[in-house]
Amino acid sequence: MLKILFVVNNPDFFLSHRVKIALTAKEKGYDVHVATMQGESVKVIESLGLKHHVLMMSRSGTNPLSELKSLFSLYRLFKRVKPDLVHLVTIKPVLYGGIAARLARVPAVVYAISGLGFIFIRQKKGVDFLKGLIKYLYRIALGHTHSRVIFQNKDDCATLMQMGAIQSQQVVMIRGAGVDTEEFAPTPNEPSLPIKVTMVARLLKDKGVQEFVEAAKLDVEKKFVWQIAGGIDTGNPASITQAEFNNMQSYVNMLGERKDIAQLYAQSHIVVLPSYREGIPKSLLEAAASGKPIITTDVPGCRDAIIPNESGLLVPVKNALAIYEAVMYLAHRADLRLSMGKAGRALAEREFAMPIIIDKHLAVYQALLEK
Repeated sequence: MLKILFVVNNPDFFLSHRVKIALTAKEKGYDVHVATMQGESVKVIESLGLKHHVLMMSRSGTNPLSELKSLFSLYRLFKRVKPDLVHLVTIKPVLYGGIAARLARVPAVVYAISGLGFIFIRQKKGVDFLKGLIKYLYRIALGHTHSRVIFQNKDDCATLMQMGAIQSQQVVMIRGAGVDTEEFAPTPNEPSLPIKVTMVARLLKDKGVQEFVEAAKLDVEKKFVWQIAGGIDTGNPASITQAEFNNMQSYVNMLGERKDIAQLYAQSHIVVLPSYREGIPKSLLEAAASGKPIITTDVPGCRDAIIPNESGLLVPVKNALAIYEAVMYLAHRADLRLSMGKAGRALAEREFAMPIIIDKHLAVYQALLEK
């Protein structure tokens, strides 16, 4: 029985973005293992019949000794489990797991590039040594001779190609992690007024949380309900603080972590994500499947989740006024909201539906494992 090992730093992220791929691979006869950091969600992973291994890794740590320990622990894991293929998801598993897989001589590797991280967004004067190091690590990590690199958008692919980190024959384009089009489905009618403007994201500055709040402040007459679903991410350096969270509550309904996102979208009129850069944001795929018009930024990943002016509107990044004006534009055009919602739903069914995404991943596995 061929063995596949998923490596993801956060067990919650595995459950939200990759578990259905893993379970389908298991149904197809693969021996599926999962390596994540410790956490409450590990129990859920094990309850699904997936074999779990604890991953010794910090999500945002930069201590060189600790990072070397993470790399070595991955090497030991690969030598112990002896997978036929490893699927590396998120930045640190891709970088460290890619190097470890080469050292451990893992037969086949799949790298999932779901965004390049805040290092490629930030603007720093002078020489950015950390960005230089990350680029060097990408060139080493992605150099496995029998591998595929899955991208969610063309911009990330072009960036790594220009860096000399990948070859064209490695590239596979799969647009997002998929969406359950049965769970996220349009409602027959729009919810009652007032207009509800919803953002779903971790409360990170590079998700555009501050710009969303600034746009809400421009609604001085409070014509609309502005709300954000998402929690503070203490493990991420870009997270807002508790003090900032408390201040934002004066202008926006801060809903915290929500499990009922499908219901939340059903009760919304417009969905906004003003992120600075993404792979393809799952929240927008879910909004599209829910038949909601989308306002998002004209940046890699976000613009790939909509058909501009057909299923949503693009606004400049870091521009609260543009967000507010786009909300105003859609708020006064019910027919346009309806037509954009229908176009988004059709796009989700055509390109983002979970069965399509799963089949594309399994085809990648099969192609690598047959050689």
